[in-house]
Amino acid sequence: MLDLKTIRENPEAVRNRLRRRGGDFDELNELLQPEEDRRLGLQESERLKNKKKQLSAQVGKLKQQGQDAAELMEEVRAINVSIKELDEKIRDCEQRVHEKLLGIPNLPDDSVGDGADESANRWVRDWGAKPEFSFTPKNHAEIGERLDLIDFKRAAKISGARFVVYKGQGAGLLRALINFMIDVQTRENGYQELYPPFLVNKESMQGTGQLPKFEEELFATRDDPFYLIPTAEVPVTNFHRDEVLDDESLPICYAACTPCFRREAGSYGKDTQGLIRQHQFDKVELVRFSRPEESAAELEVLVEDAAAILKKLNLHYRVMELCAGDLGFAAAKTYDLEVWLPSQNVYREISSCTDFADYQARRMRIRCKKRGGGKPKFIHTLNGSGLAAGRLFVALLENYQQQDGTVIIPEALRPYMHGQKVLKL
Repeated sequence: MLDLKTIRENPEAVRNRLRRRGGDFDELNELLQPEEDRRLGLQESERLKNKKKQLSAQVGKLKQQGQDAAELMEEVRAINVSIKELDEKIRDCEQRVHEKLLGIPNLPDDSVGDGADESANRWVRDWGAKPEFSFTPKNHAEIGERLDLIDFKRAAKISGARFVVYKGQGAGLLRALINFMIDVQTRENGYQELYPPFLVNKESMQGTGQLPKFEEELFATRDDPFYLIPTAEVPVTNFHRDEVLDDESLPICYAACTPCFRREAGSYGKDTQGLIRQHQFDKVELVRFSRPEESAAELEVLVEDAAAILKKLNLHYRVMELCAGDLGFAAAKTYDLEVWLPSQNVYREISSCTDFADYQARRMRIRCKKRGGGKPKFIHTLNGSGLAAGRLFVALLENYQQQDGTVIIPEALRPYMHGQKVLKL
């Protein structure tokens, strides 16, 4: 969440930065009044407590002198009632302020460009070359079904729309991609692997910004207070919630592969065919905990770590810097990695790498402190897909398809497929 002191001291500057995202953000107005009431209530409560202390001392003196202290004692009782009422009012104001803060998105970083939507996103760089075909390339769904790698119809029978069953070589390929990605990140790029719970509590969802903003996009259990994770970002970033980390231990870097569960609310009609937008999918997530002054550089490292997978598989991609209007709710700055899909002649997002600054850390109360002393400060959190396994599956099928209907397995992946070189019937 945003720093309340900054909002209170310079609300118009905060509002102007938020306007870069689009919208008026009335939550700021609704937050400032209860915050002022809270501040004044605290001042009055402190004044009454000091007065009570003075009166109590007088009562003690009167009693020692054998004099009547009933009138002062009655005044003390009245002050106690007032303090109790004020404390309740202060707690109510604090709750209202907290709820409003949870609904305000992060401030775009100063380096982020202006723009209302993805059309204003800035191209940063390309890598690799688009594959050339002597035939019209097929889409991944047609390739996968023809080679008996995936089954949408039976998945729909089992669960419904936007689900898939990976079969035989398809299941093996998905598992190979996951193991390959985890090995690259842990053995080459310095991440420690975590295997977190897939069910988390409400506070974890609030910590990373999924709640309350995106509740309609989440799957929740019926009888227990748990949510199915939409990404490993949630449990992994909450791993250090309510902790003060050693400044010298930073950056701390974790990689985790989990299934991800999303309702895809508001996306119906988009990518209804194929693997691009599923209710359940696997993803390797990369999370970095950084010193505040180093998070900009850490974001560049994160992008390269995610891109390493695409480079090793020789898949053409581009890097796009998101404009202010296209940023995610909790993001301060984001780069998207978009892989080339020849069947559609388009780039599709396969990784989103984000610097959240101290926005998530404030929600989760994660700070760092130097060993020599000093005041603890909020860390910066970053995360990115490294990568979405289903979309990588799509990219591999489409970019390595052959005219005879087979699919070449990239050389870097063959050790994870027991030496298999081609996907074929």
